Amino acid sequence: MMFEPTIWIGAILMGLSLGLLGSGGSILTVPLLVYIAHEPEKAAIAESLLIVGIVALTGSITQFLKRLVDFRLVVVFGLPSMLAAYFGAYLSQYVGAQVQMLIFASVMVLASGFMLRPISALPNSNNTPNSINSRVDDFTVLQYLLLIIAGIAVGTLAGLIGVGGGFLIVPALLFIAKATMRKAIATSLFIIAMQSFAGFMKYTYLQSTQELSLNVPLIILVTVCAVFGVLLGGKVVNKLPQARLKQVFGGALIPLSAFILYNNV
Repeated sequence: MMFEPTIWIGAILMGLSLGLLGSGGSILTVPLLVYIAHEPEKAAIAESLLIVGIVALTGSITQFLKRLVDFRLVVVFGLPSMLAAYFGAYLSQYVGAQVQMLIFASVMVLASGFMLRPISALPNSNNTPNSINSRVDDFTVLQYLLLIIAGIAVGTLAGLIGVGGGFLIVPALLFIAKATMRKAIATSLFIIAMQSFAGFMKYTYLQSTQELSLNVPLIILVTVCAVFGVLLGGKVVNKLPQARLKQVFGGALIPLSAFILYNNV
């Protein structure tokens, strides 16, 4: 099973999507682990958090070197998200695996909707110079509150079902924080890493109570392939039509979410 080509290909595609879009790819990790690697659902969610955290952190390092990660947004959005991810992982012990997968499929449909939305409809998608240096200091109280609430919602989902939530983080940073597209993608990767590690820490604590066994060789394999994908995506992100990529990815999520729903109802 470790040498199943579909595992390698799926992991590379997951990382590639994260590198290109700052979102979406992590939502492939749980289905990859459950339906191709045949991991138990709860173990797959925990493993997904670790894999996604490492891959997102790798991608964010390259963006940090380009000075695209906005650490003021990391504090306002990322810290609440990280704490909420820990709480979401805590909640997982009271939620059945089938319910988690149904929630996951529903979130996947939501992600598809965000992906299919034309990128031109998003604010600051053209990276205009006037918006590049937007400051958190200029935020209104309402913007602060909205960012915190969005961070809590995304983090809770991340901890509960193992998604990175970039498809929600990027629009939130664009609409609420008025960040540029490039900064939203870069900052999203960093926030995904924060919340993923926080959620995984709680799952490791719950291992003894839930009899959760992690497949370390599989985690290493998927992580290595996905890191290759995210680095490749970071290299070619400015050379590919991002709007078209988002729509193709969003369209592909629809049958995948239907498959998960079918297998859990």
